[in-house]
This record gives sequence, C-alpha cells and structure tokens, in this order.
Amino acid sequence: MNITGRLTRNAEVRTLSNEKQVVNFSVAVNDSYKNKQGERVEQTTYFDCAYWITANVARLLTKGTLVELTGRVSTRAWVNKEGEARAGLNFHTSQIKLHGGGNRAETVQATAQSESNGFTAQGTEDDLPF
Repeated sequence: MNITGRLTRNAEVRTLSNEKQVVNFSVAVNDSYKNKQGERVEQTTYFDCAYWITANVARLLTKGTLVELTGRVSTRAWVNKEGEARAGLNFHTSQIKLHGGGNRAETVQATAQSESNGFTAQGTEDDLPF
C-alpha cells in the first residue's frame, strides 16, 4: 500500500533490548470527498509508522515533511487512562520517499536492498512543469 502525507512530529529512533533499532514517526494523510448534499468534506487520517531498515533516515524525517510511504497497514486497539476504547492505524514502512517543496523537488529514497540491506539516497534538483 502507498500513502502520502506530512509528518506530524520529528522521527524518533528507539533501540530495543536486542540492539535492533526502529524509527518511529507519525503521518497525517488528508483526503476530501463530496457527500450526498454535494458539500466537500475534508478528512484526515493519522498513521503511526515504523521503519526497521536503517535508523539513518530519522534525521531526514522532520515535522511537516511531505513523504510517500510504501508498506502495509495494521490496526490496533487499546483502552486509555480514562477507560475509553481507542483505535489506531500502524503503517509498517518498507520504502520512504521525501518530497521537497517550492520550485525544486528533492526525492530521497530509503529502500531495503536484499543484498546489502542498506540505505540508498538519490537526490534530484529538477524544475518540474507543474
């Protein structure tokens, strides 16, 4: 699945007891549609994201950054401190593309490479026609 949205906070790196690191961040995805009355309805969906491939990408994932993510979605449910039932969406990220703004576009891809399981970065500074 692919989602595109903006980071709602800076990414955080967590180190687990087995020394494995995970990058955690949150993304807001905006959507809109027209209801039966013809009114435009805006809707925002929040995803808690986890990226396990390399922690180096965390420095690039800052609040407000537009990202395109590839991965899979899972749901979770819990009861908060006030006893209310809550639910949320987790996004298990396998690929990250960062999109710059303004007149130039910067794309950085963080992908898993089966042979090296490493981090690759590709940057472009092209003027786009749109």
